[in-house]
Amino acid sequence: MIILSDFSDLGLSAPILSALAAEGYAAPTPIQRQAIPSVLSGRDLCGIAQTGTGKTAAFALPMLQRLAAVPQRAAPQTCRALVLAPTRELASQIADSFRAYGAGMKLSTAVVFGGVPIGRQRQQLARGIDILVATPGRLLDLIDNRWLTLSSVQVLVLDEADRMLDLGFVHALRRIVKLLPRQRQTLLFSATMPKSIATLAEDYLNDPVKVVVAPAATTVERVDQRIIFVPSERKRDLLTSVLRDPALARVLVFTRTKHGADRVVRHLAATGIEATAIHGNKSQPQRERALAGFRDGQTRVLIATDIAARGIDVDGVSHVINFELPNVPEDYVHRIGRTARAGAAGIAIAFCSDEERPYLRDIEKLTRCAIRAIPAPAGIAAPRSNPNERPAEAMPPRNGRHTPGQIATRATPPQPVRRIPDAASRRGEISAAGSLPAFLHRSAPGNSSSAGRQRPHRGNSPRTRLDGAR
Repeated sequence: MIILSDFSDLGLSAPILSALAAEGYAAPTPIQRQAIPSVLSGRDLCGIAQTGTGKTAAFALPMLQRLAAVPQRAAPQTCRALVLAPTRELASQIADSFRAYGAGMKLSTAVVFGGVPIGRQRQQLARGIDILVATPGRLLDLIDNRWLTLSSVQVLVLDEADRMLDLGFVHALRRIVKLLPRQRQTLLFSATMPKSIATLAEDYLNDPVKVVVAPAATTVERVDQRIIFVPSERKRDLLTSVLRDPALARVLVFTRTKHGADRVVRHLAATGIEATAIHGNKSQPQRERALAGFRDGQTRVLIATDIAARGIDVDGVSHVINFELPNVPEDYVHRIGRTARAGAAGIAIAFCSDEERPYLRDIEKLTRCAIRAIPAPAGIAAPRSNPNERPAEAMPPRNGRHTPGQIATRATPPQPVRRIPDAASRRGEISAAGSLPAFLHRSAPGNSSSAGRQRPHRGNSPRTRLDGAR
């Protein structure tokens, strides 16, 4: 079998190779090695790969080359290539990737999403665009107002298709696809391959090449995972204690709800720890400022919900903390994939209350690995002072999502669960009485032995990756 170990082996043009060299990349990732030749040949493609594998470059590089090979100007209010993404942040970073890789080409790129005035986006499209990156809702707004037509689209990309279906975009996708030319190239990328994605691929792809670079929902191998069992009402105290450790250099904390994220930020602020929240209730400028501060190192701690975190692709995230376990186990895989990117090591810590143990079992069943428990600092795991006190967060349905606007109600109290023996303390994973385990210190950014594919940072603070490894 021929191993394509260099970007030049993939048949990419000189301008693209120059852009890759300028960005510091020399070797393609597995999905790039497998996908790029097929996309260059014009084949439809179904790519199954998790976050951090380089999916954006896998479609962006060959698309740029194919579009540049046919130098034609896009007609007014049309685009030649369309990329659909589930969230604003992901759409914005995909557009940045196209601009970086196409720096030496005369191809135009625009990104459109909701939450910002539509007027400027309308003006961009009036002249015609080569590559349009969009969220489904805003794209349909532009189409319904007759400011955009899709009759000239040559290439369609559905990125993170599983998340688009999770967010209820299936009807929007059907509307959009009906407006596209039948003769086109279609590329679909997803982290998992449930039946719904297989059906989508069957409907939209024509004799596709299938590329699978890792088993669906397999946990990122370089992430060192641990779990701390703690009562719900003590989680904020535990988070404060953990974040006081300077070894946690750049931390992404996940909550299940938007209001829960805001409450965590307020609690941390009251204890002198600065943090910023990013979620769907924030305006687009607020989200961009929060992400920019986290990327530039001004903010050490970013609190995020699952939906808002799609598209957060920042180098140097040393730790991911699951303040609450997700009720959909696949979301756990997406969460911890925000660290240990591009060959670096990373640590994922989960806080688990008794009510969340069923979620933990689902996660361990999906990932086919048991997450090792570590003890909480002394005093954190104390029982509730008020036995009638409710946990901080209401529990959503297991393996399900609430519809927009639906209020979560507390689940039926679970049956008693046998506690996992605290073998961690017997293995010496607590460094001293009442202190945090030394395990937290093992993964300083840049210390990975397999960092050969990691792009060197320019300056002292991490930068958003432009290779789209998500």
